[in-house]
Amino acid sequence: MVPDIRPEHSDISDEMWPKIDDIITANCDIPGSIIGVLRECQDVVGWLPVELIDYISDGLNLPRSEVFGVASFYSLFSMTPKGRHQIKACMGTACYVKGIKEVISRIGNEYQLKEGCTTEDRRFTLDAVRCLGACGLAPVVVVDQDTYGDVKADKVIEVLEKYE
Repeated sequence: MVPDIRPEHSDISDEMWPKIDDIITANCDIPGSIIGVLRECQDVVGWLPVELIDYISDGLNLPRSEVFGVASFYSLFSMTPKGRHQIKACMGTACYVKGIKEVISRIGNEYQLKEGCTTEDRRFTLDAVRCLGACGLAPVVVVDQDTYGDVKADKVIEVLEKYE
């Protein structure tokens, strides 16, 4: 059952609430549906603000601690805002040896962006990941769904400038 009162949050628009309500309604009687509900709601909003977690817990009639525990345990959930574009820099051995640290440093210097963080304008989120499975292309950077191989520090900004 959908809660009567929707919380205020600047990242949740009026157009998003009916989608969130539909997700909760479709799953409220399904035991064990919390991961799916969180994933779908995160797809709508882009991340899981605490207010949304509370709303979901009310809608699913689950303790807030249980919903928060699931959201904070699994790495696929984000409880901080993400950028419009996700940058994943491979830190696997091949990428590391071929200079991914310099690539990450160049991104950080250009956009005032640290690993695991998002730019103030929410354009980019930068994550260092263990392996992207493209060792033959090292060093590798993935932006959203686009894979870039043999990325050099002096060329990575040209790649990123394609993403507004």
